[in-house]
Amino acid sequence: MTLEDFTEFSADDADAADGESSDAADSADAADPPGTGGQTAGDGAHGGTPTGDAPADVTAGSDATGNATADGDATTDGDATGDESSPFERYAVEATGEDDGLGVVSVSQGLRVAEEAEETTLRAFVTTGNRESVRLGKYLIVPYPDGERLFCRITGLEYAQEFRSDDATEIHARRQMRREEFSERDYKFVADLEPMSVVYDDGGDRKRRMTDRVPKPGAVVEEAADAAEIKTGLKIPEDGVFLGHLSVGGETVETAASPPTVDYRLNDDYADGDPLVFRHTLVAGGTGSGKTHAAKNVLRQYLDPDRTYEMDDGREARMAVVQFDPQDEYAQMHDDNPSIDDAYARRLEREGIAHGGHDDTVALVPTTPNATYPGEGHRAERVAFTIPFSLVRDRPWLVAGSSLNDNQYAGLVTLLKRFFRDYGDGGTYDQFVTSLDDPALKEELHESGRIHEATFDAVKRRVRAVPGGVFDGDARPITDLDHTLVRPGGLTVIPTYHLPTSRQKEMFVLAVSSYLIDDKLSNDPTSDRIKETPLLVGMDEAHNFLADADNVQARKVIGKFTEAAKQGRKERLGLFLITQDPQDIAEPVFKQINTTIVLNLGDEDAISSVNIPTTLAGKVPYMEKGQMVVYSPDNSEPVELIGLPRCLTRHGS
Repeated sequence: MTLEDFTEFSADDADAADGESSDAADSADAADPPGTGGQTAGDGAHGGTPTGDAPADVTAGSDATGNATADGDATTDGDATGDESSPFERYAVEATGEDDGLGVVSVSQGLRVAEEAEETTLRAFVTTGNRESVRLGKYLIVPYPDGERLFCRITGLEYAQEFRSDDATEIHARRQMRREEFSERDYKFVADLEPMSVVYDDGGDRKRRMTDRVPKPGAVVEEAADAAEIKTGLKIPEDGVFLGHLSVGGETVETAASPPTVDYRLNDDYADGDPLVFRHTLVAGGTGSGKTHAAKNVLRQYLDPDRTYEMDDGREARMAVVQFDPQDEYAQMHDDNPSIDDAYARRLEREGIAHGGHDDTVALVPTTPNATYPGEGHRAERVAFTIPFSLVRDRPWLVAGSSLNDNQYAGLVTLLKRFFRDYGDGGTYDQFVTSLDDPALKEELHESGRIHEATFDAVKRRVRAVPGGVFDGDARPITDLDHTLVRPGGLTVIPTYHLPTSRQKEMFVLAVSSYLIDDKLSNDPTSDRIKETPLLVGMDEAHNFLADADNVQARKVIGKFTEAAKQGRKERLGLFLITQDPQDIAEPVFKQINTTIVLNLGDEDAISSVNIPTTLAGKVPYMEKGQMVVYSPDNSEPVELIGLPRCLTRHGS
């Protein structure tokens, strides 16, 4: 029962008990002796109607106090009416001052901080006026007497009974069903808090450390409202690459500052370790989650003219971005977004967010005889290219496909070495296929025991299965376009949407990406431009190219990208992988990813594969377009973000 059960009971509420009352009265009447009228001697003392006359002092008692009228109506003003000699005086009951904060630290169920999270007990009582604004995940501050502040977040919310009662009764249920408003004062509202860090001042600098002290009982609990303090508490860098604005439960965290939002940035400075772009990034999200929109906004930041990276020789160089594009969307980054007006642009500039079309954008288009690139959605420059067969010399797996076993792959390597020895780097794919038709070559290799004739035939079938036009097409070879492919401060987009087969798309993407990676990691590169330029390799639908499989080609590709990821910090090489199926990306590559950006995903396997904390993983299926979780252990605590509602460059039709 609640306080109202004692103060607001009406005649209507008695209906539930009418049957029981009348039955009890009938039983009492039957048992009463004749002449008593159903009344015992004690009834008069408890407000019953006496059989005799009431004493005079009883009938006049109400008027004598001045607090009740003769008909029993009570006055509530508390003043003695007509009696100046009343011994009762009126006192002010309004509290002085104003309430600060959301509530106070409660000790009723324990107050404890410990090294193990499950042994920590930290709860706050939330006052009635603040309860509607409290949400799971909200960031709070609890001050210590010496000025240090405990930064924490809400992990649980609970109503508890204010009064010991049983609310599972007919009367209580019917009363609540008739009541229009809920009475907060009848219940306690308690929040479970997770301590995240202690924020303190050190010589004018704000710093954080692990939670190592317990707050005082009754300490005021406040909403975190200072952007700098929130960033310190969550270990978010003050400067870096902008990803979005901090949020809780899909609502942007607001502060008293201008702008009121809290920007989230990735460390991009050598002062705090290596820039995280060279520790690699994964963007995962389902169809319609806004992952391409988000990816464009992040890539646009790396193309900012003011963003440079220190090279081993002491130079400061701008980033080159090469983006593989299966849907012909990223070349639109050349153009401005018409929805960004002057007011919105000024807001972006105040927050230090790069925006607008990137003029130095080139669409490097793969050519095949049976495909034409429309390129209608952008105004970027277009340059056609082809894959020279000479790239296969050091990358036999490009023509191996997924059907050759280890013995057959070894035979392919032998045949390629013999071919390039005879033809040099000018040898073409057609010439190689023709050489395999020589029966004398097959017989020689079989009799020497180097390649069995069955193995020779298997290799020949695999090589002939390469889609036509991939090698040695009617365009400049990619090896002659290294200065177009990699440009400091430039964006190169390689669209594959127009290619008719998945095998062609795979071969173009793997050929160019391996060319970039090999030259970046080599001590004797074929292109100094690639070697000496900070490089970010972006790959949309990465699961189509980096899936783990039990065949020679997959092992070679995964091994190459894994090595690239491991050497990225040293060689100024970053991977930027975008996928809707993160569970399909090979684990050796996945383990090298430091920053994971997760948008809406509906598949449980996909969610579990991204390895984000369970408290955030449960929110992923419910996130709206543009909402994301960022897990970057070397940058900050795991957080929720909301991306910008407008793309910083052109996006869509």
